[in-house]
Amino acid sequence: MSQHDETPEGEESRDDLPGAPVGGDLPGAPVGGDGTDAPTSAGYVALIGEPNAGKSTLLNRMVGAKVSIVTHKVQTTRARIRGVAMEGRAQIVFVDTPGLFRPRRRLDRAMVAAAWSGVADADMVVLLVEAHRGITDGVRAILEALPDRLGSKPVALAINKIDKVKSEALLKLTQDLNDAHPFVKTFMISAERGHGAADLKAWLAEQMPKSPWLYPEDQLADLPLRMIAAEMTREKLTLRLHQELPYELTVETESWQERDDGSARVDQMIYVAREGHKGIVLGKGGETIKAVSKAAREELAEFLGRKVHLFLQVKVRPNWLEERERYSEMGLDFKDGNG
Repeated sequence: MSQHDETPEGEESRDDLPGAPVGGDLPGAPVGGDGTDAPTSAGYVALIGEPNAGKSTLLNRMVGAKVSIVTHKVQTTRARIRGVAMEGRAQIVFVDTPGLFRPRRRLDRAMVAAAWSGVADADMVVLLVEAHRGITDGVRAILEALPDRLGSKPVALAINKIDKVKSEALLKLTQDLNDAHPFVKTFMISAERGHGAADLKAWLAEQMPKSPWLYPEDQLADLPLRMIAAEMTREKLTLRLHQELPYELTVETESWQERDDGSARVDQMIYVAREGHKGIVLGKGGETIKAVSKAAREELAEFLGRKVHLFLQVKVRPNWLEERERYSEMGLDFKDGNG
């Protein structure tokens, strides 16, 4: 076991971890908006697509804050992450699902099950397709599954990364996709640059059913702070390690201590599957984990608006991919990973 950051000042019980969603309390009775009598609407929008289609980037843009892990690597979103966006009197709860792909192992199967479950519970579904990749085998499989999975539930199409293709190819892809499925609306967007995102958000707001708001107006995500903190560190690891380490690592926030000076002490454990992976995470002279810790600490401090003391440890657990507790920490159902 290895630790990096600052000298520990005692251990904190896991029972003290903050579990409230970011920006507000746990949702209880629906709130009625801003206290006026003007009608409000609220609903859930599931973002689906292949891994790396841009779902997390779009979610963060819609919410106006980074609540979902974004890297150039595929299959980085593991659980359903809900981001809350306001558009006028409408509240849109976006559900960023794991990418839909052909699963090979328990974690893959649990992720795909979480994705389809998020779709089933949504009021509206948005399928993201990468413009430059077009109708891949993965997109074709999703299109074929939509009728059985969703029935008559409305699905909108968002063709993403439109800056990567010429208009002629974009028009043909739009026609081909709409021939394959009766999408209720098609949008051309660039989630990264923001093109078309405002139009998509405004249209989705109009589709939300009349309802009191489901979350407080200032709440950004239905996700415990401890999980957001763990995801931030996992993102930095993914970006830093590139191809050196497979996806067989996970990060858990083991303790969270609020200090009298307003800062927070956060202890996290990085689980890897092999002894050799531990050395990769640490890096020569500990340089890798130092860089990861610094980047994650700075991002978390900016997110919280206060100082953070982050402590990282690395532990080898050869069978963590088969441990029920690890799945619970990731927000996944262990049973969904059964073959």
